[in-house]
Amino acid sequence: MMTQSLTGLPAFLSYFATATGLLAVFLLAYLWITPYREISLIREGNAAAAASLSGAMIGFVLPLASAIVHSVSLLDMAVWGLIALIIQLLAYLAARLLLPNLAHSIPGGQIASGVFLAALSLAIGLLNAACMTY
Repeated sequence: MMTQSLTGLPAFLSYFATATGLLAVFLLAYLWITPYREISLIREGNAAAAASLSGAMIGFVLPLASAIVHSVSLLDMAVWGLIALIIQLLAYLAARLLLPNLAHSIPGGQIASGVFLAALSLAIGLLNAACMTY
């Protein structure tokens, strides 16, 4: 009975490892395109940076989870995960257009900017996830 329960373990591990790798790539790309150092700011207690980075992560993981659920293969999931990654990075760039002072307001601890960026990331992530129900 236990062996029957574990027959899906290799697939689980493959999808989980790939998804974790995609999350790491997303975080590296996101941290690279932002002009401020979120991790340092979060360590200093900057709530705006914590909100914006948290929203970005969740906004990426939502469509990634949808890709996992709806994909037909590991490669299919990875491709759609990369699409989600690109969409989330574009959402950040759009936020920079909407709020030109974003590069200064997040490091300055302006929570409103951090919350707006988090909400935008979540909204785009939800739309992205919903569109992946093919």
